[in-house]
Amino acid sequence: MAALTPYQSWGRYPRASPVGVRSLRFRDQPLPRVAGNVLPFGNGRSYGDSCLNNGGTLLATRGLDRFLAFDPGTGLIRCEAGVLLSEILSLTVGGGWFLPVTPGTRYVTVGGAIANDVHGKNHHLAGTFGHQVTRLELLRSSGERLHCGPTERADLFAATIGGLGLTGLITWAEFRLKRIANPYVQVERTRFDHLDGFFELALGADREHEYTVAWIDCLASGRRLGRGIYMAGNHAAPTCEGAPRPPGRAPSIPFDPPLSLIAAPSLRAFNGIFYHKQPRRPTTGVEHYAPFFYPLDGIGQWNRIYGPKGFLQYQSVVPLAVGRDATRAMLECIAGSGQGSFLSVLKVFGDRPAAGLLSFPRPGVTLALDFPYKGRATLRLFETLDTLVAQAGGAIYPAKDAHMSPRLFAAGYPRIDEFRRHLDPAFSSSFWRRVTGEAP
Repeated sequence: MAALTPYQSWGRYPRASPVGVRSLRFRDQPLPRVAGNVLPFGNGRSYGDSCLNNGGTLLATRGLDRFLAFDPGTGLIRCEAGVLLSEILSLTVGGGWFLPVTPGTRYVTVGGAIANDVHGKNHHLAGTFGHQVTRLELLRSSGERLHCGPTERADLFAATIGGLGLTGLITWAEFRLKRIANPYVQVERTRFDHLDGFFELALGADREHEYTVAWIDCLASGRRLGRGIYMAGNHAAPTCEGAPRPPGRAPSIPFDPPLSLIAAPSLRAFNGIFYHKQPRRPTTGVEHYAPFFYPLDGIGQWNRIYGPKGFLQYQSVVPLAVGRDATRAMLECIAGSGQGSFLSVLKVFGDRPAAGLLSFPRPGVTLALDFPYKGRATLRLFETLDTLVAQAGGAIYPAKDAHMSPRLFAAGYPRIDEFRRHLDPAFSSSFWRRVTGEAP
């Protein structure tokens, strides 16, 4: 039995106490027999409670960390579900291969990337991680081992992609990497003065760049509301010049401060400095892939800066037709509250159909912000944001959620009844019980 203390979400809110943790070592071993329900737990990088199972058992999957096959001619890779994306990059980048889709941290497991159907800066071209998966094995509590894919048990496959670990245990998965010439990215950064400037840039940059995303000053208001920096990139050409050295070992936050280090005055100052540091004219340059794709991975245990109460992330998506007005309304509420953090991200999703029944990405505008947990003040703000998202016909991201109501979940995920037919009866989570009211 593994120790229980490390098994928390990245946001460290809410707290949960599993009755046990069973570490899995071999993909061909049967599921352990336990009283109550189980839930797979990868590397704990989900922010809310989708990876938590209060009162149940966690199945720790990091021991399933073997590479099973790799074709250096086609980029087709098969590995166990506990392999980290960082381990894949360490193996393949030197040979000219990169992840086809990657979230903002490389320290997630393959199983977690599938279960949360993660997305990246290239959704407008590549879709989600689930779109890249060609095959996987699902171990059910009945003992069945089912191979699933887009054309093999496609209904169960669609439920497992973005299925939050509730359809069974993913033991291994297969997907195709993409060719790159080197580890570098050609990046263009453009400062914009207001929210309309973001939309002017986004609607053009997505046609010319594989990767696009914007940083937003969440505390700017008035005519500066929604100001930020737009970042667009493509993998560098083979003959790129001025390539920097790979980043060194990341420093780490060594301890938990007694209080959150994110406060409105210091945040306002930081955001102003960060915004004005970017020249008014667009800049271009070559960067190593790590700081471009994974800026926060450059600080180990960065979640500690939010203090012992932890933090919540609010990530929403609203339809593009109402995206400008809905995003403006949300940013006005956030700026007025004085809450938020330096990590505020805005992006336009592409129009590719969802890979999974509960997949979050869909055509529209997605806004993501971190908030230090301040008790009722934070939850009141979230309730206001929820109302705006619901009025716009949008949805909240389960992998980042710790507050969503059953009503908002049902409205944002209309295929929930179809998904229920594929639930494994022995699998449950704190998130699922919260947003459905269903007992394990």
